[in-house]
Amino acid sequence: MKRAIALVFAANLLPACSTPTFYGPAVTPTGSGFWETRIENDRFRVSYRGGSGAPVAQVEDYALFRAAEVTTASGYDWFRIVGRYAEGYAPRGPQLSVGGGSTSFGRRSAVGLGVGTSFDPSGGPQMAATLEIKLGKGPEPDERDVYDASDIIRTIGPRLPPSPVPRA
Repeated sequence: MKRAIALVFAANLLPACSTPTFYGPAVTPTGSGFWETRIENDRFRVSYRGGSGAPVAQVEDYALFRAAEVTTASGYDWFRIVGRYAEGYAPRGPQLSVGGGSTSFGRRSAVGLGVGTSFDPSGGPQMAATLEIKLGKGPEPDERDVYDASDIIRTIGPRLPPSPVPRA
């Protein structure tokens, strides 16, 4: 009976361990969120990492939305994606470790043995999308991978879930 109760309790905890996907800045290097790096005055690398189990399309939309925000905040009208990168981070599976040691104190000795277990409660793989963008002003060129920043903000913005922290 105790075993059944423990299994039910553990099963209910697992969904709570998955990382939610919010739109906002990444707080830790492996956490969900966006970050960007200025490469030149009109060129940036923009990344977004989703929470565990976030759909690829959602992660890519959030990276695209951040690229649009960076474009308008820098005083530009449109951006061209000059490079795309996607990465997946698989969760670590359960692990078992065994350790031992011994020591001697004159006539006395001691032996120790330890066993440890661990599992990753993250709930699924994490996806990250990175866009290298070049910013532009004026009329948008009719070329592949060119996006109007205002249109992206207007179309993707309403689909963003409420963030636990206010957006800038």
